[in-house]
Amino acid sequence: MLTDTCGCQVSITDARALDAWNGVIHAVLSHGQAAPHHLGILLDREPGFAMGHALKGLSALMLARRELLPAAKTASDAAQAALTQGGATLRERVWCQALVDWLKGAPRKSVEAMEEALRLNPADTISMKLGHGIRFILGDNHGMLRSVEATLAAHGRDHPLRGYVLGCHAFALEETGAYCAAERTGLLALRYASDDAWGLHAVAHVYDMTHRTDRGIALIDDNAAAWDHCNNFRFHVWWHKALLHLDQRDYATVLDLYDTKIRDEHTDDFRDISNATSLLMRLELEGVSIGNRWEELATLSANRTQDGCLVFADLHYMLALVGDGRETAVQDMINRVARDAERMGETFDVVRDPGVAATRGLAAFGEGNYGTAFDNLFAAHPRFQAMGGSHAQRDIFERITIDAGIRAGRLEQVELVIRQRTARRAGVEDAFAASRMSTVSAARQVARAYAAE
Repeated sequence: MLTDTCGCQVSITDARALDAWNGVIHAVLSHGQAAPHHLGILLDREPGFAMGHALKGLSALMLARRELLPAAKTASDAAQAALTQGGATLRERVWCQALVDWLKGAPRKSVEAMEEALRLNPADTISMKLGHGIRFILGDNHGMLRSVEATLAAHGRDHPLRGYVLGCHAFALEETGAYCAAERTGLLALRYASDDAWGLHAVAHVYDMTHRTDRGIALIDDNAAAWDHCNNFRFHVWWHKALLHLDQRDYATVLDLYDTKIRDEHTDDFRDISNATSLLMRLELEGVSIGNRWEELATLSANRTQDGCLVFADLHYMLALVGDGRETAVQDMINRVARDAERMGETFDVVRDPGVAATRGLAAFGEGNYGTAFDNLFAAHPRFQAMGGSHAQRDIFERITIDAGIRAGRLEQVELVIRQRTARRAGVEDAFAASRMSTVSAARQVARAYAAE
């Protein structure tokens, strides 16, 4: 049997197909644009490689688009047909089962399958990355850390993919609050893999969470080779740069980055939509006029009210619909989320909590009904982690919760949320927190003055 770049045996028999598979692995790990190209060559030359079909299906599911479910099912059928030919390794069969489980609405079982692959060979970098990605979607930050740390010993200095594992380790450290270790590990990852966009992005998260904006901007500017080769993940790196400028209140630069980089391509990928909607809403919360920029996002998001594949995506579509005042589409989203909350299954648990309350809270905020908005968002707040994504991504919903509470006069509860947010950021108060604490203080002074009169 041949061995791939992870050091795992594969049932591939064609040397050029193996080269293509190794190209897929590298592209997935580096978030490169060439993954579909390499996967196409692989399956053309080795159509019986079940693991390639499984990756194709898992990748479709990660895009969280209702219309891609048939493509994922077709890929699963192809994988199962390939398995009947015999010769597949246990690792390959495990991957095929991971796809079957997710299609059945059980992505946590898919994670378990990836962990089984890692027990077979802890040096299996691509299985680690896929499990890491699914856990990220599920909001399982501590699971990400446990999983990657179990593979570190097998990814020594001589492992060709060591840098990418360190990058995943850095991100898991950052998401669990170990900022110093995350910074150190992410910078080390770039030394081993200069194109490790995930590792660079992990350090950018550290600088965002610890209010070191100049360091973050310099990191991104000085390491273009780590991310300018990327697929649409490069838009997300630009988004991080925009957040750092936003923290400096450099709104002109933020809007320029939005127009020329973040939404240079008007895609409807939920990850690109989430970059854009969360940034525009941050700007509006700071009183910055964003012109008609909501319109194109709302038009795309109005087509997604019935998707229901991922709560994280739904709530970002909701930001666009609320931002542009699309009342009918907002109600369509509320109604569909309510229907989904009545269904049983792992995916729908997150819809019930925090999905329903968060959706209603955002709608009420758009209507200017700040008391109702705060009641719903404050109720959802303890479960924000479950919607998936990162602390930086979910922060927009925390900001809206805080601003809704201030406008509704819920000062005690707002202060609690602000202090929890600051504690999560290593106790460092960023520009947003400083501004809102100042507003809370001023509101209390006014209340005391009225009471004295």
